[in-house]
Amino acid sequence: MKYLDEFRNPAIAQQLFAEIHAQTTRPWAIMEVCGGQTHSILRNGIDQLLPPSIELIHGPGCPVCVTPLEILDKALAIAAQPGVLFCSFGDMLRVPGSTKDLFRVKSEGADVRIVYSPLDAVRLAQSHPTREVVFFGIGFETTAPANAMAVFQARQLGLRNFSMLVSHVLVPPAISAILESPQTRVQAFLAAGHVCSVMGVQAYEPLVARYQVPIVVTGFEPLDVLEGIRRTVRQLEQGEARLENAYARAVQREGNRPAQQMLADVFTVTDRSWRGIGVVPQSGWRLSDRYREFDAEVRFAVQEIQTQESPLCRSGEVLQGLLKPPQCPAFGRECTPRTPLGATMVSNEGACAAYYQYGRFRAANAAANAL
Repeated sequence: MKYLDEFRNPAIAQQLFAEIHAQTTRPWAIMEVCGGQTHSILRNGIDQLLPPSIELIHGPGCPVCVTPLEILDKALAIAAQPGVLFCSFGDMLRVPGSTKDLFRVKSEGADVRIVYSPLDAVRLAQSHPTREVVFFGIGFETTAPANAMAVFQARQLGLRNFSMLVSHVLVPPAISAILESPQTRVQAFLAAGHVCSVMGVQAYEPLVARYQVPIVVTGFEPLDVLEGIRRTVRQLEQGEARLENAYARAVQREGNRPAQQMLADVFTVTDRSWRGIGVVPQSGWRLSDRYREFDAEVRFAVQEIQTQESPLCRSGEVLQGLLKPPQCPAFGRECTPRTPLGATMVSNEGACAAYYQYGRFRAANAAANAL
């Protein structure tokens, strides 16, 4: 715990809060991109201890939350086919598709297994040569290198019974989409450190130059988040727009070059649909032509599945920072962790799950009932 406790020191936190309060003279709206940062903010009460004029807007940086409904329905359709061994990380099993989730398909007899690495799925393909083994590959740039390595290894091993259902998305195009929305209120960003540990920080430099917004790369512990907010507010107050790396213990400017080379080999950039948001141009990866034979969408002919979101669920507005979870009429009522309408209530990094888990909905409901 030593290296975690260093970034949870109450005395240093008080000092950072004092500095933020002292330098804040105007209202500012800052978006933390990553859902892990959202949970850290709510779990530690950071949002409640900041100056009232600073609003933290929760961004779309939860890989489970932004996985589009049609991809989930494709996963359900593939998993239900005879002879398929469908592998996924555990956080995807309760995410609702149009009519059911992977847990329901599993209860109906499908062979759905939780794995802890995409390489586990490769090993299952080796040990089950008569089965079609499919891995559900989702996430941002953080999880993509391991998924790329799994496909690379499957090709090296000559595995013809392994494939991947890919739903990878990229952070910088999402930031562009948010800033170009006529409804946006975001004036600065806290960028996700784990993404930058893979990709470096270069991709954010054009965003700062084009949109003239501060972007501070930071981590996930309370002091990481506070230091990111402190630096961001300082820039905003001084009328500056710069890219800063406040997570230098994990992030280098150039990122992880071997991982980037693996990604460039296995994946190619493509337009991607984001759940609740829509299609964002050049915002994701698909398998490159060299690895096309491992594309589960092609192998199982599920490309044309069409879907429609629940009319009660407003998670798309939550993911764009246009709505706080308690402002959704279904939040805590029709939509709870036991009866989720959208992925933001299911995921360990979802904003709706964070508000529910840390009790913020109680205060919101009490205020509403008092009116």
